[in-house]
Amino acid sequence: MAQQNPSLEIAGAPPTFRPELAFPRLTDEMLVRLRAFGTEEVCPRGTLLFTRGQRDVDMFVIVKGVVDIYVEAEDGGRTSVTTLQERQFTGELDLLSSRRNLVEARTASPSELLVVSRQNLQRLMRTEGDIANLVMQATIWRRLGIIEQAFAGILLIGRPNAAETIRLQRFLVRNGYPFRLEDPDAEAPDGARGRPESVLQELPAVVLRDGRTLINPTIANLADELGLTEALDDTRVYDVVIVGAGPSGLATAVYAASEGLRTLVIEGTAPGGQAGTSSKIENYLGFPTGVSGQELANRAQVQAQKFGARMAISRDVTALSCNDHFHTITLEGGAAVCARAVVVATGARYRKLDVENYLRFESQGIHYAATAMEASLCQGQEVAVVGGGNSAGQAAVFLSGVASHVHLLIRGATLSTTMSDYLIQRIQNSAKITLHTYTEVEELVGDPFLEQVIWRNRTTSDLEKHNISNMFVMIGAKPNTTWLHGCLTLDDAGFVLTGSEVNMERDSRYATSRQGVFAVGDVRAHSVKRVASAVGEGSVVVSEIHEYLRRSPAPATIREDHHELSFATLAR
Repeated sequence: MAQQNPSLEIAGAPPTFRPELAFPRLTDEMLVRLRAFGTEEVCPRGTLLFTRGQRDVDMFVIVKGVVDIYVEAEDGGRTSVTTLQERQFTGELDLLSSRRNLVEARTASPSELLVVSRQNLQRLMRTEGDIANLVMQATIWRRLGIIEQAFAGILLIGRPNAAETIRLQRFLVRNGYPFRLEDPDAEAPDGARGRPESVLQELPAVVLRDGRTLINPTIANLADELGLTEALDDTRVYDVVIVGAGPSGLATAVYAASEGLRTLVIEGTAPGGQAGTSSKIENYLGFPTGVSGQELANRAQVQAQKFGARMAISRDVTALSCNDHFHTITLEGGAAVCARAVVVATGARYRKLDVENYLRFESQGIHYAATAMEASLCQGQEVAVVGGGNSAGQAAVFLSGVASHVHLLIRGATLSTTMSDYLIQRIQNSAKITLHTYTEVEELVGDPFLEQVIWRNRTTSDLEKHNISNMFVMIGAKPNTTWLHGCLTLDDAGFVLTGSEVNMERDSRYATSRQGVFAVGDVRAHSVKRVASAVGEGSVVVSEIHEYLRRSPAPATIREDHHELSFATLAR
């Protein structure tokens, strides 16, 4: 039977859960090979193997016996996830990272277990391809099952169309964390009737598994509470730190980690970058039926983690300081990491319209992403999409499947110079999309949510008023480089200059004005703003990193007798 390739596109309709793929059995021959990576333990019935909230949990392979996987319920009982038997193994996606575990495990009978440590698991993933693929497949499907059931997650209480609710919901969705959304204005579900009035008056609120409630938390605070932030060791020196987890950053991570470089990726919100908000990319090589930006990003993230790349999510980088042989990256909150080489892959973000009241309607009617989460707010309604590039075209086509009508607004006369032909043809042949040329948004109306959009034709000055409560703005890129001012040479628009533009002697196309610092993807000046080119740059730059590390006067390895060198050691 052909095996499905699961995605982690939580925002869209997930594939039907496949328990036979989530909980496969190892062959006897695989079990023999696995013994070289683990130690055998005999455990009596009722032995607790790991608890929810632990980091770096080992993988347990059941040689004989039974292991229960469960979640502690709010009433003190247990909600069963599954029961594992002989030749099955524990672990889901957190097995590939240092995030906090979502479930608990206990032996249900006297058991013989093979314990594979995290260090040996990484060695296994590199050397035993068939076993690695089986583990990867299982961990992805298991996370999909947990998200589908949501019993291992948290409760988000908030009004679905409120900006702060959407902010938290989007963060959870894009990071694949299970949650349930409770609308306080809907009919109260069982268990919600006893909500404290103080919680209902200060929304949104996040109810954690331990019963604590967070009132409108910051993304960093929520990530810390959920254990999504990997603990960073300030005494470790990475071969390469990649700032930004868009297509270029993730491609760099996959190739760097797979080639043995000690790799860390730092991302402020969630993997995918601007591309991660795309509803569907249909001209990316290898996906003839298209792939959503989030699905592509999630696959790439898991792929990088498979090879040992570390991911630090929910912390923006605030500064980069460069010494002769290593670089220090300072994160929001004051934490710092050290690297021999740095790749700037922070990409770009959509520009904003210069319209009165614009900021007030952000996430309360104005969106910069068109995924299934945003589409759920547009069922049967008129919507507006502003922009003439591929992202705007993809959004218009996608939203036409759920909205009553889509108005596509562009300042120019045609789409032909800014959008791929296949998208233009779909827009022109859709009865549910109207293209408005020479058009600009004039006024936004509503309180507190967007209710009307008024736009003007620049050639005729005619005004049109439409009852629109959701507008998608995709009008060009502004680089995410404020943290680099004074450190790297930027062009007038703020994009990073590389190669001969900063040093005629540089033979590297991606080298910046500082030795050991490279830039790839949309953040780089004169780059082609396409997902495929971003991925290409991310993969190519790794060879230049290798060359830099080879000729760098810093130690050829970051280990000394199998111990990492600290900041102080390198400084000496």
